[in-house]
Amino acid sequence: MINVFLSIFFFFIGLSIGSFLNCVIYRLNSGDTFLRGRSFCPNCRRQISWFDLVPIFSFLVLQGKCRYCRKKISWQYPFVELATGLLFVLVFNSQIPIIGPYQFIGLIYLLTVSCFLIVIFVYDLKHYLIPDKVIFPAIATVFLYRLFELFNNKSNGNLDFQSFTFSLFAAFLASSFFLAIFLISKGKWIGFGDVKLAFFLGLFLNWPNILAGLFFSFFLGALTGTFLIALRKKTLKSEVPFAPFLVIGTFLAFFVGEVFMNWYFAFVF
Repeated sequence: MINVFLSIFFFFIGLSIGSFLNCVIYRLNSGDTFLRGRSFCPNCRRQISWFDLVPIFSFLVLQGKCRYCRKKISWQYPFVELATGLLFVLVFNSQIPIIGPYQFIGLIYLLTVSCFLIVIFVYDLKHYLIPDKVIFPAIATVFLYRLFELFNNKSNGNLDFQSFTFSLFAAFLASSFFLAIFLISKGKWIGFGDVKLAFFLGLFLNWPNILAGLFFSFFLGALTGTFLIALRKKTLKSEVPFAPFLVIGTFLAFFVGEVFMNWYFAFVF
């Protein structure tokens, strides 16, 4: 029963964090700092009162419009809030039981990585760009956690470098693959931001889970592209942001990647 209450707790924490991520996404593009300053309407610039900042609820009460200028509020805001809340619940339940400080640090780490991935997903979807202000701190976060794991997972008093080495291998393998695509296409198929993102995802997913992440990403990308072309929304020459597919593929690999890889190797071999 305690896990149900904790899941509800993490859901509401996720909603609040999602509201903050919306602020980060907007201010990354506008150039404003997201570390200070009150929230305001992008259209009329009026400061938003606290009772209009309640995640999802305020959007519904205001019927998706600014209280002052009645300009429509983007569906991005409740979507990001809800998605963050649901992801926080899924991540928390994937780490049960949390029986000590080490597991708690791991949970905070995974929730932080989830926030980075959500920002990257939405920002690239909107602006066709992966900002360095997000991807470099994301890489640093995962690398520092891998070092934390290295010094806390000792075998017979000795450092166990296997997981750390596999993580670096996955990062360089994934980024090298995307770098080759970038160079061959001269930046027409993917941007260099995808190369940096692939390094981050490899470092996070580790080996061999990065293979599942890339498989899911390319499969979803190809499926969506085919669907959009069939609807005549896009053509073969149209630009489509790939980071959202990489992010979805990463979450799928994190939650079900091990099951998928075991099934795949059992099927093939």
